[in-house]
Amino acid sequence: MGRLFGTDGVRGLAGVDVTAELALGLAQSAAFVLGREARAESRRARAVVARDPRVSGEFIAAAVAAGLASAGVDVLEAGVIPTPAAAYLVADTGADFGVMVSASHNPAPDNGIKFFAAGGLKLADDVEDEIEAAMAKPLAGNTGREVGRIRRFADAEDRYLVHLLGTLEGLRLDGLHVVLDCAHGAAAGISPDVFTDAGAKVTVIGNDPDGFNINDGVGSTHLDKLAAEVVRTGADVGIAHDGDADRCLAVDADGTIVDGDQIMAILAVSMKERGVLRSDTLVATVMSNLGLHRAMADHGIAVETTGVGDRYVLERMTEGSFSLGGEQSGHVIMSRYATTGDGVLTGLHLVAEMARTGKTLAELASVMTVFPQVLVNVRGVERTRATDPDVVAAVEAASKALGDSGRVLLRPSGTELMVRVMVEAASEADARRIADELADVVRG
Repeated sequence: MGRLFGTDGVRGLAGVDVTAELALGLAQSAAFVLGREARAESRRARAVVARDPRVSGEFIAAAVAAGLASAGVDVLEAGVIPTPAAAYLVADTGADFGVMVSASHNPAPDNGIKFFAAGGLKLADDVEDEIEAAMAKPLAGNTGREVGRIRRFADAEDRYLVHLLGTLEGLRLDGLHVVLDCAHGAAAGISPDVFTDAGAKVTVIGNDPDGFNINDGVGSTHLDKLAAEVVRTGADVGIAHDGDADRCLAVDADGTIVDGDQIMAILAVSMKERGVLRSDTLVATVMSNLGLHRAMADHGIAVETTGVGDRYVLERMTEGSFSLGGEQSGHVIMSRYATTGDGVLTGLHLVAEMARTGKTLAELASVMTVFPQVLVNVRGVERTRATDPDVVAAVEAASKALGDSGRVLLRPSGTELMVRVMVEAASEADARRIADELADVVRG
């Protein structure tokens, strides 16, 4: 049996992989591991539990709350809120840990369980391993006054909304028309109110979650409807979230997509100019576009590179005390305000930069030239093919031929028999040709 925890908690098909029994046992084990400090201080541990609106979240979150309470943890049940809201509320309430039930951008049948440590931080791998190991051990039961209480966290959304608005430090979005795509997800109850309260004119799509339609043809993985609505309404900008609202992608007034790399470039340049980009450094992953690296170099901003996954970005940001990092997919972390990627926060500050400068999103995005990027997934091959001498030689030859005008990255999948081949070049035709040639070498 493989490791239970993946790159972002425990995730799978709800009712098959992620069952009520699993949620109950996982919560009890988490209470044992994450409630250790509270027990040492002879007090009852507290946890925030939240979920996105997919229907399976109802029984999974109930099982999590039951598992925690049975293990002596007092539960603050926050209901449907974004993942970054759950993380914020763990820190804001001084809770010992938090649990978010969500499968992020995955389709409705999937679901997942992720944990936040005290302060709203993601768990380290060794802590996740300890929780998983505890599931195999019998845990002492609680009775009478030792049983935890489950209380409704009535003002969870309001606390998060006030926090988000406070990050603008008085800046208003008056005069800007924003189209929001809430992906029929957790942003539906908060994002429109935040942007409206900040002064923007707001049009909303993907804002009618029914438990089954989350991420279905809308949100940050399906931008066509958002782009069409921005153009149809003559709006200034479109902001797209995913199901749990930890991502943000955008479209400009012409419906052109502005991805996570471009958003980071815009924010990094602005933050440096305002003296709030710590160490004048941005943290990005190996998949970020070469154009981002070029743009940052042009503005005297260093780029620290990590493996793929926002948890690795956050780890590097924490180690170096950096203030901005993220991924091309739209996970953007602004550590001054958040401990995880926050799609509503990111969108708010992207639009705020339009208000601050008086520039259109297209003008702001022009700070970075996007290099054509082609990704080929070579399936059915061993991960070791990425380090085969013939493959390494082919990659070196392609990299030499591209010179400064592109780059090559081979990355074995961590979960499948697959090697990913990514090529950037000055033209899409060149990128496609080289990627296909390298894919053939990988296949052998």
